[in-house]
Amino acid sequence: MDIKDRVAIITGGGGGIGAATGRHWMGLGARMVVLADRNGETARAAAAGCGALGVELDVTDEQAVIALVDRVEREYGPIDIFFSNAGAGVPGNVEAPNEAWQSQWELHVMSHVYAARAVIPAMRARGEGYIVQTASAAGLLAAIGSAPYSVTKAACIKLAETIAIEHGDAGIGVSVLCPQGVNTAMAPQQVGDGGTDGIVEPEYVAEVVTAAIRDGKFLILPHPEVQTYVERKAQDPDRWLTGMRRLRKRSLDLLGGA
Repeated sequence: MDIKDRVAIITGGGGGIGAATGRHWMGLGARMVVLADRNGETARAAAAGCGALGVELDVTDEQAVIALVDRVEREYGPIDIFFSNAGAGVPGNVEAPNEAWQSQWELHVMSHVYAARAVIPAMRARGEGYIVQTASAAGLLAAIGSAPYSVTKAACIKLAETIAIEHGDAGIGVSVLCPQGVNTAMAPQQVGDGGTDGIVEPEYVAEVVTAAIRDGKFLILPHPEVQTYVERKAQDPDRWLTGMRRLRKRSLDLLGGA
């Protein structure tokens, strides 16, 4: 799917990958890009510079997602692309409080469910549409120091797979974005949480996402090294786990931990 003349919603649009993608798509001639963010001020600021529309949205509120979809369809026409991109991390592993686990589940899984529910019926009726979900390389591998993040990002990838299986033959394209470190507010703070292969700029990620939508590519890997790691993990999970434990120790050593 090409971007020109398309209508798109991008969540997490107040900065980082979302804002960069909105700018890129407006530059490619999109009819309208709606940048939605929990912080309405940052969404409107990001949109003002490129001619997009900035709106406040809590992606974990299904009724708010439905209301936004209805508004955009009324004002700009059918939604061609929904880029479900909002996310955030929390520290901790199994000892993380239940509230952290639940909030990550709502943000990294249910928000994508709500988006898909809101747009798939109309996309199926038209026989065309595209859904992009932002997961993480952590969902394919692991983010050391945040089990809630890794687990829910893995679930995000599985959800994208099921949507692609269920609706791909109805003309709905699906992609899942799995970057490592990106120069945003969520940039990795240590080697083990995504900084292994360098930090890329959000503008680069926007270009990679756009190319994947154009080509109908499911798995989007701005860091191509991730493909090799996934293959090694599949070939020998025990060896991969040993390597991840070494990476964890290295990360802790660099931080002065134990």
